[in-house]
Amino acid sequence: MALLYRADLTPSKLELLASWLPGRAWYHGPAGAAIERVAACRFDDPAGKVGVETILVRPGDGPIYHTPLTYREAPLAGAEAWLLGTSEHSVLGTRWVYDACGDPVYAAAVAAAIFTGGHEAEEFIQAEDGQRQRREPAMTVRGSGVPDASVPAVTAIRSVADGDPARVVTDAVELAVVRGVEMQRQGGGAMLTGSWPGQETPVLLAYEVAA
Repeated sequence: MALLYRADLTPSKLELLASWLPGRAWYHGPAGAAIERVAACRFDDPAGKVGVETILVRPGDGPIYHTPLTYREAPLAGAEAWLLGTSEHSVLGTRWVYDACGDPVYAAAVAAAIFTGGHEAEEFIQAEDGQRQRREPAMTVRGSGVPDASVPAVTAIRSVADGDPARVVTDAVELAVVRGVEMQRQGGGAMLTGSWPGQETPVLLAYEVAA
């Protein structure tokens, strides 16, 4: 379950992405374009500490990019290279916003979804009166595995090659995270796909890199 709040985020995640994306070698969008959210969903952090979001964005009339983010209440040690910046959440305070490819909580969530046929988390909005209201995610994701499959126990990121796809080497599995989702590409091994209104045919978002 992903618990969300009706809150202001300053700067917003799209503003952070607008500053960060043009510096990526794999970015081919128009210079200075406003960033539009195309679709998004959440993964669950079993510890309840880290916000994990799969988010697709489009710069102007450019291609759609897969830019997963994590949100933390304190800096992640050793992950300075993956920090987009900090943002002030009107309910939760300062949040450290990371490119999720450098965050082991994201890698663990994606690996679990891929190997067990998992999907996005249920989303609930925390209302001011303490009640929780269910919200439909703006996209769905699905792993290609089966529920009883064993899941690699990811606890650390060993290295990240920031290309397209990004190659994420963990202590338990190597993952590839697709960036430009409109490009045709083939994944190896188990994979994660996503779909959203207007894109009913699932597209590849991430996959296991076979040994």
